[in-house]
Amino acid sequence: MQHGFQRASLAPSGFAVDAVQVVADRVQILLRSRRPWGICPSCGSRSRRVQSRYRRRPADLPLGGRRVELSILTRRFWCDGVLCGRRIFCERFDDSVLARYSRRTQRLETIVHHLGLALGGRPAASFADRLMIPVSKDTLLRVVRRRVTAHDDTLTVIGIDDFAFRRGQTYGTIVCDLERRRPVVLLPDRALNTSRAWLAEHPTISVVARDRGGGYGEAIARGLPNAEQVADRWHLMENSSRAFLDAVGKSMRQIRQAVGSNIVDPKLLTYAERLQYEGYLRRQETNEAIKELSKKGTSIRQIVRQTGHSRKVVRDVLRGQRFDVFRTRPSSLDSWLPWLNTRWDEGARNASALWREMLVQGFPGQRGVVSQWAQRRRLAEKANQSGLARTPSARVIARLLTTARDDLAKSEAILVAAIEVDVPELVVARTTIGEFQSMIRSKTATKLEDWLQAAKLSLVTSFANGVERDLAAVRNAIISPWSNGQTEGQITRLKLVKRQMYGRAKLDLLQARLIGAR
Repeated sequence: MQHGFQRASLAPSGFAVDAVQVVADRVQILLRSRRPWGICPSCGSRSRRVQSRYRRRPADLPLGGRRVELSILTRRFWCDGVLCGRRIFCERFDDSVLARYSRRTQRLETIVHHLGLALGGRPAASFADRLMIPVSKDTLLRVVRRRVTAHDDTLTVIGIDDFAFRRGQTYGTIVCDLERRRPVVLLPDRALNTSRAWLAEHPTISVVARDRGGGYGEAIARGLPNAEQVADRWHLMENSSRAFLDAVGKSMRQIRQAVGSNIVDPKLLTYAERLQYEGYLRRQETNEAIKELSKKGTSIRQIVRQTGHSRKVVRDVLRGQRFDVFRTRPSSLDSWLPWLNTRWDEGARNASALWREMLVQGFPGQRGVVSQWAQRRRLAEKANQSGLARTPSARVIARLLTTARDDLAKSEAILVAAIEVDVPELVVARTTIGEFQSMIRSKTATKLEDWLQAAKLSLVTSFANGVERDLAAVRNAIISPWSNGQTEGQITRLKLVKRQMYGRAKLDLLQARLIGAR
């Protein structure tokens, strides 16, 4: 039967087509081997004596929207080897075409493998069904696991970091080859001994990039004592910014005095602000009790036990990070305040009318935001005040202090100027953090020692002490071309693979999909 194509184009290498049959939604291709002999798998001798025949029916690539089944006439031969213990053997084909016991040709197996790598189990099975490739989700995952290839490349520069199997509970470790830009291995946990043992098995490694956690640093020092450690630059920038934010949090009492908002009149508060203020007063009692215990030399653990508060709350109090009166957040009204003040001075006192005017001009907020602002203005005018003094949150102040003066609004610039005059320690801390970040951006560490001495005398002492403890790795992070950014990217990819499998992938399957994908 002819179907508009050459039969020879349907046959895999080494086979001849005897017939093509189309049955409903399936195409069956009858094949036979072109070789007149078989090779004994035990002794390797050739034999032409056929004992019997049977048919193998592996699946092949789909054709014309139909599934394809190969019907291969397979022979059994007598072995002619005198010393061979095998009397009868089955005909075997090239493994690159059809492997032993395989139910799919290798070209179909390759497609199945890549579908499993890209999509996982159930999604890949659904997509394969649309492609007319009959394969189950379990088979897809078995193929992915079975076709993992080991890479024995010599490692010189690696990145190491942890990833979460289940966030906050169980963690593993990922190791990446930074030169070849690919993951190397996944370790079952992030224990020091596990990482140290793996590192000790690879003595050719000379550079290890890591985050600033102490665990991997110690594992590297024990497993590869001669390797250079490189701290992650992104984490250094993030940690330094966080250190300045903590410095602002510690200075909130002085900042409130500087901007004239250290005294709050409850009569001028809205209902929501009054609730926040009452919560602040309750927090103050807790804060004073914790500070008194600390002054007596009580440890944080004992304070937690005596007061019943969490360790985080106690640490925040002792660091001066629980003194904000109001929970100040960015508002959709902030950029409209100059316009609102102008309209209010012109006599427009109806909040709903103001809101409708703003809607026409593109205001995205709700009516209640404008109503609350108008209520605060009326309360302030009744008390003969120009407005209710409000101190922004520590996060907002930190942003304003580190923003170029030309990019600030007039009111923001006045606020920053007042803080700089009355809280000069924050200016010193800002300059200190700016110098550290400049060293990272310029990749020069010549002033690192002098910076450490100055930083220890400022509000960012804790950050400076951490840098000093990890000085060699920090110095390498500034001057070295290597960083752990590649590893962070591979962790993001690993998270995607986990979520495709609903977080239930075991370590071997994760490793197969992440490292076996080429």
